[in-house]
Amino acid sequence: MGHPSPSQSLRRRVAIVAALNLGYFGIEFTVALAIGSVSLFADSVDFLEDASINLLILAALGWGPRMRARVGMVLAAIILVPGLATLWTAWDKFWVPVAPDPVSLSLAGAGALAVNLTCAFLLTRYRHHGGSLTKAAFLSARNDAIANVAIVGAGLVTAVTLSAWPDLIVGLGIAAMNADAAREVWEAARDEHRIETSQA
Repeated sequence: MGHPSPSQSLRRRVAIVAALNLGYFGIEFTVALAIGSVSLFADSVDFLEDASINLLILAALGWGPRMRARVGMVLAAIILVPGLATLWTAWDKFWVPVAPDPVSLSLAGAGALAVNLTCAFLLTRYRHHGGSLTKAAFLSARNDAIANVAIVGAGLVTAVTLSAWPDLIVGLGIAAMNADAAREVWEAARDEHRIETSQA
């Protein structure tokens, strides 16, 4: 039996990544609501956004380069959504700064880290395959892993200080990281679209 083509292998990995993101979204969102965590809320919405991105990638892999570039531009806008949701949640938290449970915060962050490291590993060899689409998925997984380390750290600092500020600061940091990822994906998609248009 022959080996699967790079395209088939990429589709399989993207499908796995989408399922992992969707599954952990439910877990993290539930914990975030239960303990009132801004950073977990931001990260859980980010899991839902990542699942959406990967499902769109799965559909778009069979499209032409120009259409993939256009979808990449749409995905850049989608990446901003968790950041906006985080800013809204952080605004409420700013006025009522109640610290979340540090143990639940750290455990949920560690679980998210394991999921995102798995996703980043699955997508690493394909991050330049398929242009801005797979770049969007890889950047999301990579950035999320970094954010999860910060969430675990926020949980440890919260345990010592009993302050709401570590969680709030990390949540805002996640929003900033999403904005930067959106910029990178937009630029990659714009360049692809420009190249395809000039060759048409």
